[in-house]
Amino acid sequence: MPELPEVDLVARQLHRLLRGRTVEKAVLVRAKLARSTPPDVFSRQLRNSTISNVRRRGKYILIELNNSRTLLVHLRMSGRFMILDAEDDDPKFAHAVFQLTDGQRLVFDDQRHFGLMKIVKTADIVTSPEIAKLAPEPFSEEFSVDQFHRSLKASRRTLKEFLIDQTKVTGLGNIYAAEVMFAACIHPSVRTDRISRPRAERLFVAIIFTLEQALNMSKKGKLDPRNINGNYAPENGRWLVYDREGGPCESCSNPIKRITHGGRSTYFCSVCQRR
Repeated sequence: MPELPEVDLVARQLHRLLRGRTVEKAVLVRAKLARSTPPDVFSRQLRNSTISNVRRRGKYILIELNNSRTLLVHLRMSGRFMILDAEDDDPKFAHAVFQLTDGQRLVFDDQRHFGLMKIVKTADIVTSPEIAKLAPEPFSEEFSVDQFHRSLKASRRTLKEFLIDQTKVTGLGNIYAAEVMFAACIHPSVRTDRISRPRAERLFVAIIFTLEQALNMSKKGKLDPRNINGNYAPENGRWLVYDREGGPCESCSNPIKRITHGGRSTYFCSVCQRR
């Protein structure tokens, strides 16, 4: 699933490609993509609207329109956008099609069927349930060591479960949580209420550092209007622990181990990452 850096890349690329362009017609091909909006209402609320801005909040993409509405998008497992020419066929898993006035069209393609869209009044976006529950952005003033440590102490969950909870830390998923815990040298199964202030500070720094590295790398990615999915670099050699079970730790050469938390795999070094 795309995490903060990948979603940020998608939002930046969509902003670059779509700002100022007008949606002539919108077709909701798969009704479950926008459960709260019937297909005819979806089409009517987006028709003849101009895209004024595209930005990110957490793992959500916010496509702001000039009609005081915002299209809220979550890519989930396999969602991606494609900008196609008039002569191009829609992909097999096209769930929404936005016909642009210049003849091209924006298509939301999702092979796994987990993506979602929701139309919200722009003035209400901050209080919408999806956005209101999110923790502060990692690069915002609201995200501080004090706030982070208090949140850790108030929970009794494992660190891994805590880090991927979007109400606790925004933007981390399975991949970057593993990398953050490795960078901070903390075991993924440690209970958060037992994490000391110095260890919380290490985690805080690791979150910022890991996400900054990924965001900087994403800026080097090539823009492919036909495949806007957030992928920006080959996976091989990109991760220090994620998906490297049995491989040597970059720090101590001991094999990377894999355990599960809530049905999700977690990769770590049992030597470098202590409880």
